[in-house]
Amino acid sequence: MPTLPHQHRAMAESFGVDPDRYDRARPRYPDGLVTAIVGGSPGGEFLDVGCGTGIEGRQFRAAGCVVLGVEPDARMAEFARRGGFDVEVATFEEWDPSGRTFDALVSGQAWHWVDPVVGAAKAARVLRPGGRFAAFWHVFQPPEEIGEALAAAIRRAIPDAPFDADYVKRPSLSGYQPLLDKVADSLRDTGAFAEPEQWPYEWTQDYNRDQWLDLLATQGGLTAATPAQRDQVLAEVGAAIDALGGHLTTTYSTAAVTAVRA
Repeated sequence: MPTLPHQHRAMAESFGVDPDRYDRARPRYPDGLVTAIVGGSPGGEFLDVGCGTGIEGRQFRAAGCVVLGVEPDARMAEFARRGGFDVEVATFEEWDPSGRTFDALVSGQAWHWVDPVVGAAKAARVLRPGGRFAAFWHVFQPPEEIGEALAAAIRRAIPDAPFDADYVKRPSLSGYQPLLDKVADSLRDTGAFAEPEQWPYEWTQDYNRDQWLDLLATQGGLTAATPAQRDQVLAEVGAAIDALGGHLTTTYSTAAVTAVRA
């Protein structure tokens, strides 16, 4: 029975069920994070692991970088290619770099789907000396009423969901800390990186009902659910948003684990 995120391949490769919605709904990354990664890298050749539809890739390209994507889901890769990206379809563990090296390896909302030991060692091999590793995640915190409605809807509609429904009531950066620490430890264990750092960013975003339900539908617990299960959850949460007047403000914590190739 899979116990680590990267072993849940069905969920890891479920996000391409609706790449248009994913690209439309998923939030972009803080400009400060993009600027810090670009400024802390020795050049502009970037490898984007789990590039998805190209959300972070577009931000790095706009900052002057050349971005190569690696993406296991062919549907997501095709969407990114339509946006002008070069994307190679493979898991990072199986991907063949063919001797290529990069100034930075970035991974947005995706590094937990990579074997932490294999991934860290391979990151060290494909980064140039002084190259930067940076994996980053969003933690979104809706109003309490929405979190309660979401947890209750998941328990009713998806009783066998492969995650703790109670956590979605009020997710927090502290809940992600074990993941961040594991990534940092795996980088240390290679002996190839300077001491890892964690970079936190806090921000908010306003949503109307349809926008937030669009975002919710792209989360792993729902992309892997049946259409009937997903529709039930969205209907219940939509009713809760309507009760708040049809709008909500979501607080985001974006955290990066980053280290320089020694």
